[in-house]
Order: sequence, then C-alpha cells, then structure tokens
Amino acid sequence: MTADVVLPCLDEAEALPWVLARIPAGWRAIVVDNGSTDGSAALAADLGATVVHEPRRGFGSACHAGLLASDAEFVCFCDCDASLDPGLLPDLSRSVADGSADLVLGRRRPTERGAWPAHARAGNLALSRLLRRRTGLVLHDLGPMRVARREALLSLDLTDRRSGYPLQMVVRAADAGWRVREVDVPYRPRSGRSKVTGTWRGTWQAVHDMRRVLDEPALVGGERP
Repeated sequence: MTADVVLPCLDEAEALPWVLARIPAGWRAIVVDNGSTDGSAALAADLGATVVHEPRRGFGSACHAGLLASDAEFVCFCDCDASLDPGLLPDLSRSVADGSADLVLGRRRPTERGAWPAHARAGNLALSRLLRRRTGLVLHDLGPMRVARREALLSLDLTDRRSGYPLQMVVRAADAGWRVREVDVPYRPRSGRSKVTGTWRGTWQAVHDMRRVLDEPALVGGERP
C-alpha cells in the first residue's frame, strides 16, 4: 500500500531533515506550513516534500488542510518535531488496509526521561478517561500519530481547527461505529520547544479545546443535533 503522510509544521526546520528521511519509500510527505518563520517551508520543498501553506493558525487547521490536499486512499498523520518516527507508519496502517480496524492510533511510549512532560501526560490521562465516559472507547493515549482511509475521514465532517482536532476525530469515529485500536510507538524527545505541551498554559488551552469537543452531542439517528 501507499499513503500520504500529513505533517503539520510550525518552525520545525531543525527536525525536518530527520523526519522526511524517515518517510516510507513510495509514500508522499505533505508538510503543511502553518506560518513558519524559520524557513521550514522552503527546506521541506528542497527535501522533496509537497508543501501546503495554511495561513489560519491552529493544529487542526494544518491537519485538515493536509487531509484536503491528499489524494491517497490512506492518510497518516504525524508530528513534525522528530518525537515520532514516520517509518513506523506502515505497521500502523496494516490493520486499516486489511479491514480489521478503521482508525489506528500510535500509543506513545517514552524512550527516555523527560520525553513526555508530567503535566502533558496527566492531561492526556484525564482526557482518556473522559473519552471513555463519552464514547465507551478504552484508549490510553490520544496521540498525533494515526492512520485511516481518506474518504472515511472526510465523512466525519471534522470542524475543530485547534487542539481539539485529534480528539474530535476519535469522538466522531466512535459515534459512527468505527473500530479504533492502539499500537505502541516509541516517543522520543522532540526537537525544539513544543507549542502546546511545552508550557502549562499551552496544555491548559489544549485541554480546554478538547473538553469542548467532548461536550458535543452524540449522533442521533445518523445526524448530529
């Protein structure tokens, strides 16, 4: 199988060479530049990636712009900060390709102390518990590495354009009856400072966005109230 790999990017010039070198052979890297000032877009283009410019700031804005730019049957998402290895995506994709799962998430497993800050891990744990209460899904991580079929993702009609985008994808997938599974993936220390989990304020904003997603009404008769 082949797939497009969506890489939301904001000032990731330091990490881009490593990340793009790890894209599986024959797969396309779509780097969605979300207003970088460090030359990330030009560097990504020089390294062979397809570059999409998304002027509207927000993690969800970048991810969705990449999804819309894709024309592959399968779409993968991965952070562009070298914390996750895109070379692992074929393993995650197999159960989607063979029809045993509809959405596969990478469950982050820190490779060393400090790779995943305590406040970020605590926020993730709290949201996982709230997700279980909302949908019944038993997940341990709402991480950014994931894979699904493009047409199926578009059918979810995702609307969040900030930090709630990854969670909204899972919530709406659960509402639609998708089979969602996790696969362990190593989680490395990122290059540079995180725009979200690098600060308590950024983490709080992400949790706030995600709580708003969890408050969305569930599907009723195939429609959302």
